[in-house]
Formats: sequence, structure tokens, C-alpha cells
Amino acid sequence: MGLALAGVRVLDLSRLLPGGFCSLLLADFGAEVLKVEDTGQGDYIRWAPPYYEGAEDTAKSSLFLALNRNKRSIRIDLKSEAGREVLLRLVGEYDVVLESFRPGVLDRLGVGYERMRTANPGIVYCAISGYGQTGPKRDASGHDMNYLGLVGLLGLSGEAGGPPVQSEGQIADLGGGALMAAFGIMAALRERDGSPAHPGSGEGQLVDVSMADGALSWLAMVAARYFADGVVPKRGEQMLAGALICYRPYECADGWMTLGALEPKFWQAWCRGVGREELIERQFEQPGSDAHAQVVEIFKSRTRSEWERFAAEHDCCLEPLLDFDEALASALVREREMVVELHQPGVDGGVRQLGIPVKLARTPGEHDRLPGPALGEHTEAMLRAAGYGEQEIATLFEQGAVAGPARAANRPPFLG
Repeated sequence: MGLALAGVRVLDLSRLLPGGFCSLLLADFGAEVLKVEDTGQGDYIRWAPPYYEGAEDTAKSSLFLALNRNKRSIRIDLKSEAGREVLLRLVGEYDVVLESFRPGVLDRLGVGYERMRTANPGIVYCAISGYGQTGPKRDASGHDMNYLGLVGLLGLSGEAGGPPVQSEGQIADLGGGALMAAFGIMAALRERDGSPAHPGSGEGQLVDVSMADGALSWLAMVAARYFADGVVPKRGEQMLAGALICYRPYECADGWMTLGALEPKFWQAWCRGVGREELIERQFEQPGSDAHAQVVEIFKSRTRSEWERFAAEHDCCLEPLLDFDEALASALVREREMVVELHQPGVDGGVRQLGIPVKLARTPGEHDRLPGPALGEHTEAMLRAAGYGEQEIATLFEQGAVAGPARAANRPPFLG
């Protein structure tokens, strides 16, 4: 059985996490993804430690490999006219362009969306940026924490009276950027190509993905409540962020547990299981109350393994809070195939990575079709596939418009 996105061709001009994760999702389901990198250092994430011994110098970063399996790499100098012509020729043969530059960068180089749609009216052009292609913050720099701060999400994270708490998961980069971009790309392709009942337009379009917009959408329920009652939400006072004693992490004798007994039936099951039925009517009290103090002491009276046995007997949304190594080794992660192995040239034993989170029944994704590409590994092959002759290719290399494989050459680490 073929892969769900076989035949979809993507030019990925992005760098780092949001665009890389978006195109990874597409690649794992069969899209042909070509990383378009510059003739210098390429995608910065290539130089982020820790490294895998034995891998090619430009493809040894564990962080790079985590985002770039199933892709190919070409190096093009977009500051040269000949390089821009190469890009536009590729655009003419592809379905999607993905980029994560600040708005206007490719326009200034002469290869922005309007120029690309001239070369290919069917191109779906997805631009991931911090604050969108329009608006007062259009040209501002930023990272995940900045976006979360500006849309109010970071300010709502943490305990009442305490400082904001940063999440280790990049909510804006991944949830607000990569996932929204993948959805936007698929929606635009569907509109272009249509279905038997709804013929497509045959035209591509610009997909404008703001990581700030996407992160704000994660607060849909918080916003709905505020729009209805006008009460400004505060840190530590939200129902699902620490304000209810029935829905909080609790320290136990040798670790932590997470209690998510939001529905009355689950809270009742927990209270009856611990022999404290008098707490049933106090489900929605807040931290700091006498009921909260009692729950705290109850949790401290048992070990994590004892609570796990309790949870197996009482259906009350109670689970252990695992350290990361424990989570990766758990039966849940193992049985769901969320840790997989990539065969990377030169690496003995392979590279362990996270698996594919979406499971399609008939056409499942495939994580190990291609190893992570060396920088510029496929430049010549991609030029030939685009119709360039051998002499034309040689000229492009001589002009510096394109480049092939490159060694690390004592390059300083990124994020090291």
C-alpha cells in the first residue's frame, strides 16, 4: 500500500524547529521533501550537539536528524541571479513551498510568493512567522517564549502568586506553527485539487501561519469564558491550570502523581477508594483550602507504585508523573511505537528517535525511508531531475549559484 502523501512535492526553505517539524510530518507520510539550504552553513540545527559518532559531519546532530529524516538537501545561493533561477525552476515542478524567514525576505530577493506563483500558479506557499505577514509585529524578531508571552499563555502558566512557568515543549513553535502549517498546507492542496463532488480551482495560494495566532488558539476555552463573563483570567486561578483540588499534580511519598478527576464520577471514585467520602462534596475547592490540605496529606501517605496499583483498581484519572527516561521506556510509548530507530549511514546501532504520532490504518507513515541528508548531498541529482544538463550544472557550480556536499570544517556548535 502506498503512502498517503506520495506524489506531493515540497520545497522546504525553512530552518530550525517549526518548519522542520512541519515538513517532517509531511515527509513521514510520503511527501517528497527537498530542503533548500544556502551555500554556507545551511540549516543551523545541523550544528547543534549532541552528535552521533560516525555520521557524516553535516548530518551528525541528533537534533537535526530528529527533524530531517525522509528528506533530501540541495544548496542554492539565493543572493545570486543564477541561484534564484534554479529555485524558480524547481518551484515550477513542486506543489508546496515552505519558508520561515521574516516577512518580506524572499520578496526582497525577487523570489517571493508573487514571483513564485508566476512560475507556478498552482504553488501552495506556506510562510511560518512569529507574528504573521501583516500587523504591527510583522517585522519583529521572536522565539517561542516571546509569542507565548504576547498572547497571554505564558502569563497563565504557573501557580497563583508565583512566576510564569516555561514549558519544555515548544507550544508556539510546534502547536502554533508546525501543526497549523501542516493543516494549512493540506487544506490549500485540497482546495486546489478538489474532489469528485467539488472540483478544485487548480490554483495555489498563500498560507500565512503566525505562531502567535496559533498559540492564542490554544486558549479557545479560556477566551470563551472571558468573552462571556468579562472576568480577567489570572495565573493559578484557571480550572484546568491548578485552581481545582480535583485536577492537580500531587507529591507522593517518593515522587509525584497527576490527578485529573474533573468529572464527578472520577472524583467520587478517588474519594471512595481512599475512604474519604466526606471529600466528595468538596471537589471544586481551591488550593489552600482545608480540603486541599487533606488531599495533599493523603497523597503523601503512599508511594508512587502504591498509587499506581490504586489507579488500576479505581477508575479515577490517576497517573504517575514520569521522568523523561521513564516515559520513553514505558509500555505505552513502546506499544504505540513512539520510539523508533533510523538507519543513518556511519552510525552503529542506528539513531533512536520519536515515532510518528498519527496512525493511519491503511496507509501508515514510514519513518525510515531516507536517512537525514548531508548538507547539499542531493544538489547534483536534483538539478539533473529538474532538466539541467551536465555543462549547465558545472557552470552553476563554478558560479557559486549552487554547492554540493560540505564538511563541518571546525564549525562552532549551535545551541552548544
